[in-house]
Amino acid sequence: METKWLEDFVSLAETNSFSRSAELRHVTQPAFSRRIQSLEAWLGADLIDRTSYPTRLTTAGEIFFEQAIAMLGQINNARALLRGKRTSIQTTVDFAVPHTLSLTFVPKWLSDLQQNFGDINSRLLALNVHDAVMSLVEGGCDLMLCYHHPQQPLLLDPAQYDMISMGSETLRAYARCDKSAQADFMLPGTIEQPLPFLAYANNAYLGRMVDLILTQTKQALHLDKCYETDMAEGLKMMALEGRGIAFLPESAVTRELKQKQLARADGGSDAWEVSMEIRLYRERPSEQKPGKPVVAKLWDYLTQKSQLANKSKTVRSQR
Repeated sequence: METKWLEDFVSLAETNSFSRSAELRHVTQPAFSRRIQSLEAWLGADLIDRTSYPTRLTTAGEIFFEQAIAMLGQINNARALLRGKRTSIQTTVDFAVPHTLSLTFVPKWLSDLQQNFGDINSRLLALNVHDAVMSLVEGGCDLMLCYHHPQQPLLLDPAQYDMISMGSETLRAYARCDKSAQADFMLPGTIEQPLPFLAYANNAYLGRMVDLILTQTKQALHLDKCYETDMAEGLKMMALEGRGIAFLPESAVTRELKQKQLARADGGSDAWEVSMEIRLYRERPSEQKPGKPVVAKLWDYLTQKSQLANKSKTVRSQR
């Protein structure tokens, strides 16, 4: 059993709505339903009365609701207790990172840190954006890396959380190509022949970025959604099979572009792309929560590096 199943069930019991709880938990409704079903299968009992509307708990569900609240409380208390008993010198840095960045940004970044900062022991939690943020807020990680866009901000209190800008990422359309790097599909498509569209699930952060592109474009795109998943890597594999167009982070397709397996499907136009900032967050140290010395040292290094990069950028812009 996974603790997120318990959290899902508690949310459902409080909202009486699969769709609303899926939205709050930042997963698709089918994925949320599967997790509830997995919990029921593990328990061997139906927790939800699916014959009624709005959704309500069965008798077993009502009994288990109190137990779920108690179990989550015990888990959180145990975690807090064990963390409080850790020695002050801790050498492992726990990162919470969305799946895409864990595959594209993190490996090269950690190699750079090893070369220029020094060896660090790291533990990576690859999550969706919502769960990565919750991991930071609940003390489940030391540092949280994520995308940021002004129209899809993370509502983290700047008085409580420090932030460093780590760079930027561009999301644009790609499709399989031939040896001359000519894409199999090209935007914008037509009403008569809409392009097969490989889409993100509704609650995926990159899906919301694609929605921004589609709603803000001056020229309408004609797309026929034929596939959907939470993962950019899953969309990339479908695009490589020639199944359609996918909006992917530029860093996720560097090798495929070089090897002429994928090509831009927008004709080189910037009209159908969006730029996102890559940010690193930590909870600001305090007397009650001083944090790990290795994290403080790493944060100071990254802060100085960011400040030098900004100064260099300012000097170049003034020339």
